Amino acid sequence: MQSSFDSKKRNNMSEEAANGTSTPSPAPPTTEMAEMALEEPKVSFQDQFKAFSKFGDTKSDGKLITLSQSDKWMKQAKVIDKKITTTDTGIHFKKFKAMKISYGDYNKFLEDLAKTKKVELQEIKNKMASCGAPGVIQVSAGKAASAVERLTDTSKYTGSHKERFDASGKGKGIAGRKNIVDDSGYVTGYQNKDTYPEGQQ
Repeated sequence: MQSSFDSKKRNNMSEEAANGTSTPSPAPPTTEMAEMALEEPKVSFQDQFKAFSKFGDTKSDGKLITLSQSDKWMKQAKVIDKKITTTDTGIHFKKFKAMKISYGDYNKFLEDLAKTKKVELQEIKNKMASCGAPGVIQVSAGKAASAVERLTDTSKYTGSHKERFDASGKGKGIAGRKNIVDDSGYVTGYQNKDTYPEGQQ
């Protein structure tokens, strides 16, 4: 019975292949999955509060945040700029008379700061929620590169440091660091060294 069923199934499949009328299998929803993969996971403001309150403090439970952690968060979110400074955040934070404040007090702190500085509170919260995980802010390498270039230019070296490099800037090695004794028998400054014929002594 089983073998007759299998043979019928094979016959139907071969006829469909010959006719080109195979039933299409349902395509996997690749476009939907790709869109879901591209979307960044939505992080709430409260999740960011917990993350930044633990940043740099291994003993923190994520319920209280310090002024320095808050400032790091605001700098990363680019909330601190010419309009809002760390001095402003310090003044408003110290109104709570505590080294660390809770999530509820932090919302009051932001409301007070936004009201005083005439900035939209929701705009601040959106920036802070979407700034990414706590991390190091990257510094532009422009100034550092020019400083390093200036300091490593051997043509500007003076004194004994200048003696360690030749005209092309290549280091002389040990000869540039130590006075090597010339034990050839000639006096210092003798210009005809090694010009005397060997046979006439």
